Amino acid sequence: MKISRRARLMRRLLGHFVQDEQVPLPQRRVAMDRAGKLPKPRRVDYAETTVGGVPAIVATPTAVEPDRHILYLHGGGYMLGSAQSHIRLGARLAKYAGAVATVIDYRLAPEHVYPAAIDDCVAAYRDLAARVDPALITIAGDSAGGGAALATMCALRDAGEPLPACAYLLSPWTDLTGSGESVTTKNAVDPMIDGELITFTAKMYAGDRPLDDPGISPLFADLNGLPPLLIQTGTDEVLLSDSERLAERASAAGVENELDLHEGMWHVYQGFVGFMPEANAALIRGARFIRAKSPAVVAS
Repeated sequence: MKISRRARLMRRLLGHFVQDEQVPLPQRRVAMDRAGKLPKPRRVDYAETTVGGVPAIVATPTAVEPDRHILYLHGGGYMLGSAQSHIRLGARLAKYAGAVATVIDYRLAPEHVYPAAIDDCVAAYRDLAARVDPALITIAGDSAGGGAALATMCALRDAGEPLPACAYLLSPWTDLTGSGESVTTKNAVDPMIDGELITFTAKMYAGDRPLDDPGISPLFADLNGLPPLLIQTGTDEVLLSDSERLAERASAAGVENELDLHEGMWHVYQGFVGFMPEANAALIRGARFIRAKSPAVVAS
């Protein structure tokens, strides 16, 4: 399957834009947050707030009165990213899904190691679920945010709390041990991340905990009782094995799931929504899933 001309161009350009680990972390964070200065979707209200004590940006489409809510957890290896860097992606998803999107600023490593990020995600969800029927909430996230979404749902289930209607996971990082086959076999074709650096990044987040701790690597968690999952990634993805094994383990646990693979796409290709037709189509598929699993009218 051929990829679009824009995708081919983006693949060539990515090598010039993605910064390596030699660049100081503060500079890399600033560079990633510059994504928030790109044009954001129009007919959306943007508000800075806190949710469960966690800083956040809320994107509310104005053309409709959305009932659904999306709690969006950004990627960045648990060391980079913010609500600012991902609000454009969250807002576009909100418009497609007819939902309000809350993109949170969970605490980052190495200043704050596990479980700080997951604690923040849980706190934000609890706050949202106190105001919105959980049957109208989707947890979504890309890369580390996808793994955080999975770990958050496991923590909520273990605490006996109501779970969201579904989860939309974009190129989720679920195995921080780096044991997936694709970490090696796809490293030469994924222009976004370097598989050789996964363990280093993971250790910064895990602190003194083992990398196979289920809270850190939710691929190894008990997945029983989780809501439906849409797991979406590309075939040229360093973390492809994370998604494939997650789908297998979810099915074995009786969890409804769909593995949505796009030929020739790389890590979090959905982030180029508005620039690449493949990214647009992916978010539309994600929005269709959210609409189906969290109907606007919930039976009492």
